[in-house]
Amino acid sequence: MRPPRTGHRKGIVIVAAAVILAGAGLVGRLGYLMLVKSDYYNKLAEELHTRERSIKAERGGIYDANGILIADNRTVCTISVIYNQMTDREEVIRVLSSELGLEQEEVRKKVEKYSAREIIKTNVDKSVGDAIREYDLDGVKVDEDYKRYYPYGSLASKVLGFTGSDNQGIIGLEVEYEEILKGVDGKILTLTDAAGIEVDDAPEDRVEPIAGNDLYLSLDLNIQTYVEQEALKIMEEKQAKQVSVILMNPKNGEILAMVNVPEFDLNDPFSLPEDQETLTGQERQDALNKMWRNFNINDTYEPGSIFKTITAAAALDSGTVTLEDTFSCPGFYIVEDRRIRCHKVGGHGGETFLQGIMNSCNPVFIQVGLRMGVDTFYDYFRQLKVLEKTGVDLPGEAGTIMHNPENMGEVELATVSFGQSFQLTPLRLLTTICSIVNGGITVTPHFGVEVHSADGETVKKLNYSQGERVLPESTSETMRYALEKVVSEGGGNNAYIEGYSIGGKTATSEKLPRGTGKYISAFMGFAPAEDPQVIGLITIDEPVGMYYGGIIAAPVMAEIFDNVLPYLGIEQE
Repeated sequence: MRPPRTGHRKGIVIVAAAVILAGAGLVGRLGYLMLVKSDYYNKLAEELHTRERSIKAERGGIYDANGILIADNRTVCTISVIYNQMTDREEVIRVLSSELGLEQEEVRKKVEKYSAREIIKTNVDKSVGDAIREYDLDGVKVDEDYKRYYPYGSLASKVLGFTGSDNQGIIGLEVEYEEILKGVDGKILTLTDAAGIEVDDAPEDRVEPIAGNDLYLSLDLNIQTYVEQEALKIMEEKQAKQVSVILMNPKNGEILAMVNVPEFDLNDPFSLPEDQETLTGQERQDALNKMWRNFNINDTYEPGSIFKTITAAAALDSGTVTLEDTFSCPGFYIVEDRRIRCHKVGGHGGETFLQGIMNSCNPVFIQVGLRMGVDTFYDYFRQLKVLEKTGVDLPGEAGTIMHNPENMGEVELATVSFGQSFQLTPLRLLTTICSIVNGGITVTPHFGVEVHSADGETVKKLNYSQGERVLPESTSETMRYALEKVVSEGGGNNAYIEGYSIGGKTATSEKLPRGTGKYISAFMGFAPAEDPQVIGLITIDEPVGMYYGGIIAAPVMAEIFDNVLPYLGIEQE
């Protein structure tokens, strides 16, 4: 008798046990996938068989101080194709190239590209999109979208800014308030089979978009329009490079108008002037960037004699000088080895500090600056925020370029005292002067006032940092008095308007490098002088011929005030 084959039986048992264990593992795994992970894999399956297309949210509108819509939206279309759904690609190519005005080869590359969805063209006029729909082409999708539209063309172009092809802000208020204006996109979900072809009669799931909020500004369309006209007129008359104007409320920092001519067409922001249209590459981009720049905040310049307003306020408040202190002006003043001249070659002779302000006399301000000294002067630069950015709600604000105090000798101190050898932005200059004439309180210049929802409800009021006292009321009152004398009896008399008390200061600053004969002519004015409700600054860059600020800039501000003051309800005395 043979002995039992125990080894063979053990092998069978082991194999059977392994099969049983493997089967149990598979059953367990299958149960885990079907019961525990069912939701997860169900979601994956839905994603595999679901195609998603976005629905663009309508961008919030921008409104002026009177509730006039100055940045709107127009309905446009996005034309796209889905590779697996097209049944006649040649017909698709023919129709799309014809209706969209594109070369057939350009369309063919996209139509024949194997992808879930290929965009042929965005920002297509709705009428063209509707025409394409009429062809009822398989695999061609026409989705409605929104494109920014500016009803007033170039009005306040460098303030409002514009959006790109994706409807996102690029410059100006459009990019500064992007999060408020942009809204939340929706989406369309369609069911497809394994080949990526939409299932007939399958319902579409839609997630509706949420429109962006509306932005309400302090900018006044009527004032902006009028000031732009006046700026264009003087630019053409003086063949100037550019003209910039700011009008604001000196008590709360609300900007009523900000003009930079020449402006550009907001509805066609990538088109250069005719003489630059042939530029390409980096040269073209540089030209566009220059065209879009807002001189009032993006660029700095030597402010010239308008800065004497700040020097005078610091000197009076520090007790360095009084309005009655006397000086002598022989037409120049020597500081170390420098002979610094007055604009009046023969000099003003003996004069009080008040008369020095009225005459815009450099030798008087040099002596006052030297009396104050570097430390005191810098203390007031900090106190009056001259060295800080204003915090305006626009992107790209430039900072002040000033000497380091430890490197500031008597010559630098002398030139700074009358507005040379350093640079700041026009808005920084005007904002500091606001606190000098409004009673001594800081303001933050701004455009944004309120945010409303798409259905008109107020979402929030925008708040800004202001209200810090930097000068006593007595110093502010003295400065208002002195600056009113500049207009009524001094060098700013071309800004005088009968029936109104106007305060102001002229400036004529030579551009760098010296000796080129290029100047910036300017005038700063406010009214009424005893209780300022509006303040303005005009700068005329490189005027041809007569260039003195008191002669060419002051009359423009007078013309602006003569129309704006009654509009604001400020009556003549």
